[in-house]
Amino acid sequence: MKEPMKNIAKGDALILKEQVDYQPGQVVSKTLAQNDAVSVTLFSFDKGEEISTHQSEGDAFVTCLDGVGRITIDGKDSILQEGESIVMPAGHPHAVFGEEQFKMLLVVVF
Repeated sequence: MKEPMKNIAKGDALILKEQVDYQPGQVVSKTLAQNDAVSVTLFSFDKGEEISTHQSEGDAFVTCLDGVGRITIDGKDSILQEGESIVMPAGHPHAVFGEEQFKMLLVVVF
């Protein structure tokens, strides 16, 4: 049987922002779940790093875990700080940029 969630401890309390490390000059991703209904991924962005404009087939729920990130949806910028969230709607162009070092939890619901 395929494991529903991977790459993360189960049954123990944890701090999500400690589950993915910053790397100089990189965007780092850690997939926690991936199937036809949902995708759950942790990301870290070094300052100035980005995921360029793209679209998703699902609604993408982003929560800032650390730092400051800029989310652009349909050309409109929103700044996210720790504890803040935004939904990038399915089928709309969006991008993510590390204004400072930035960690986020991404949950895409298809």
